[in-house]
Amino acid sequence: MLLRGSGEHTGDDYDLAAIVPDREKDGGSGSGVAAAAALTAYADAFFDGGQDFAAARDRLHAEIGGAALVDAAGVLAIFNAVVRIADATGIPLEDQKAEMSADFRDALGIADYPSTAGKF
Repeated sequence: MLLRGSGEHTGDDYDLAAIVPDREKDGGSGSGVAAAAALTAYADAFFDGGQDFAAARDRLHAEIGGAALVDAAGVLAIFNAVVRIADATGIPLEDQKAEMSADFRDALGIADYPSTAGKF
């Protein structure tokens, strides 16, 4: 939701479906996000247990540099922590956010993920 809102603010057009499995386009490169394929590989490697994490990190570093890699690591870490805490405590998505995000959650098939079953 934040990326979509940021794009509306800056006039950039992001295709969020570019990173969804089965809808993925060139590793996310069709998303409009710079270094999308490397960012996607980095996040996937982190959440897949880190087997290819060092290689994904090195690739991302080569594409975006050290300072941006630190930012990407911070975003990955906070997203992981906040989502896990929210899921663990059962915090529901606020009605306003559910309404604002319904169109792209539906387009991306988010309700089909096991972790979101019955939440929307």
